[in-house]
Amino acid sequence: MALPIHRRMGPAEWAILLLLASVWGGSFLFISLALHSFPPLTLVLIRCSLASLALLALLRLTGTRLPRSAAAWAAFARLGILNVALPFGLVAWGQQHIATGLASVLNATTPLWGVIVCHLFTRDEKATRGKVIGVVLGMAGVAAMIGGDAFIGLDSNLPAQIACVAAALSYAFAGLYSRGFAERGIAPIQVAAGQLISAALLLLPIALIAETPWLLSPPHPESLMAIAALGVVSTAFAYILFFRLVETAGATNALLVTLLVPISAILLGTLVLGESLAPRHLAGIGLIALGLAAIDGRLFSRLFSLWRVEPAAPPG
Repeated sequence: MALPIHRRMGPAEWAILLLLASVWGGSFLFISLALHSFPPLTLVLIRCSLASLALLALLRLTGTRLPRSAAAWAAFARLGILNVALPFGLVAWGQQHIATGLASVLNATTPLWGVIVCHLFTRDEKATRGKVIGVVLGMAGVAAMIGGDAFIGLDSNLPAQIACVAAALSYAFAGLYSRGFAERGIAPIQVAAGQLISAALLLLPIALIAETPWLLSPPHPESLMAIAALGVVSTAFAYILFFRLVETAGATNALLVTLLVPISAILLGTLVLGESLAPRHLAGIGLIALGLAAIDGRLFSRLFSLWRVEPAAPPG
């Protein structure tokens, strides 16, 4: 039975969102280490394959089976294209031609596209003023955290920029499309496994033809550890959290994780790699926090209620 979708997230949904942001924030570190030994498409293929194996093992341990119907696997294939193969490929191509900072800002438009897509195609996730203001504030926070480098190349390489925006739009449609699995009684772990298996099968011939991975040099040990963590933690575990959040909080709320991932990545870089935390990072975190508060609405509602002046009682 599908769980009700909460327009306003409760403590459990916020906890899942923050945990998911932490897990996906760590993927930047893992990817940078894995790329020392693996080209992009091969990296994505191995990532999806390891995640699929981890989820299949977990399904076996829990006694859960994947759906066998052709309709379910067709849905998994569509989701694997929208949520994995297409956006991963578009971003990988785009980042070859534009700065990483600009790509990150364009990726942070995902929740804005999510608000628009869900407003147009759903009845229970309509756009509100708070959502739109919150997403814009969050995007401004991401841009502030990255700094001036975020806009390097903004006046050139239009196809690469369009590719990154198209990836964000693809994620938004994937969030919308994934809502339907709960109605069919398909659990988040089954959705995660099905889409990753489908994406791996789709990427296999493409990576083999484009990158001939059997000709690569032996990988470095740190790259092997990084890609293992990327597949098991930042993909398998992360997608279980993501689809659980879509199931209970809705697609637009789940896509807010895109705004929190840069915070997690920067904090992990500070704690693990000894990178410095600049004032712009703190300013960006503040803007993102304001944006999330505007989307949630409760804090501002309480402030407005405190400022509201009650009319004086009539004399006598």
